[in-house]
Amino acid sequence: MSNESKILPTVSTSGLEALASSMLAPRSQSRLDELLRRNSEGELSQDEVAELDALLEQVDELNLLKARAEYTLRQQSDTGAP
Repeated sequence: MSNESKILPTVSTSGLEALASSMLAPRSQSRLDELLRRNSEGELSQDEVAELDALLEQVDELNLLKARAEYTLRQQSDTGAP
C-alpha cells in the first residue's frame, strides 16, 4: 500500500482526531468481552462464533481506520497542512 493510499485527505483535522481516539461502542465492547470469555471456556454456539467473528472484524477495521487517521495527522503536522 502506498503512503498516499494511507492518508484520509477529505477528513477535517477534528474528524481525524475523533477517529484516532474512537473506540468500539460500549455495548459492542461488552458483548465482545462476554463472547471472548465464553469462547475461552468453549461455551459458544455456532451463531455466537459467527457473532464473535463479526465483532472481531469490526475491531480490526476500526483499528485500521484509527491508524490511517493517526498517520494522516502526522503527515499534516510534518508538512504544515491544515
